[in-house]
Amino acid sequence: MASTTFHIGGDLGVLRLGFGAMHLPTGPAVDRQASLAVARRAVELGVTLIDTAHLYGGGANEELLAEALHPYPDELLITTKVGVARSASSGEWGLDGRPAVLRAQVEQALRRLRVERVELLQLHRIDPETPLAEQLGTLQDLQTEGKIGRIGLSEVTVTELDQAREIINVASVQNRYNLLDREHEPVLTACEAAGIAFLPWRPVAAGASGAQAEIASVAAEIGATPTQVALAWLLGHSPVILPIPGTTRIDHLEENLAAADLHLAPAQRERLDRLPEQA
Repeated sequence: MASTTFHIGGDLGVLRLGFGAMHLPTGPAVDRQASLAVARRAVELGVTLIDTAHLYGGGANEELLAEALHPYPDELLITTKVGVARSASSGEWGLDGRPAVLRAQVEQALRRLRVERVELLQLHRIDPETPLAEQLGTLQDLQTEGKIGRIGLSEVTVTELDQAREIINVASVQNRYNLLDREHEPVLTACEAAGIAFLPWRPVAAGASGAQAEIASVAAEIGATPTQVALAWLLGHSPVILPIPGTTRIDHLEENLAAADLHLAPAQRERLDRLPEQA
């Protein structure tokens, strides 16, 4: 039976099935109230890992989570990401790993989340225009100052992960990965070997899981939904995988979290393992 928990960085314990807050509407009135309700219901159901980012509404998503959940339960980890910024001239979002930008976004995250330290801070993307040592050095400085607990990366290759580990202790990696999209399997393998948490974003191939005959067949056999099967497969595929499915609806949230209790028989898992990968 796969473990239901994982210790990020070796010491930060969370339940492996978390919640991705990216899609929660942050506007006023009815939409906002619905978003607040979803975030609160996630914690009521036992979620201890919630993922957000500066990119999600320019910090509005962070503010929404604070409004919904602060003061936070002791066991709750809200992780955020920095390193993508909006151009003052064009208004377009782009990679920006300059030290001043990273530092400013971390400071903003502390204020918006209403915390003194972000226990897990992830670099949203590596900025090719800024030396990696400068990007990670800035985060390491913030860690030394007590504003960051642990540092993670997102959308990296094995080579980039290796390079980063020569500079910092990498606690987590967040790459696109799901049952039908295993492009980053080598990165997952590297994370498993090093005991690094792997947070797959887009953990369910939207629409595709239900349409894929083998997934639908397994779902029918165990009385589950294709989405639940896809999440259960992730949890059993590697002990370092921490899926963070997102939704804007409480019923979908409850469906997703129920996947933690699903059991896939070895023969069913083998059938799913053989599914063709789709880039």
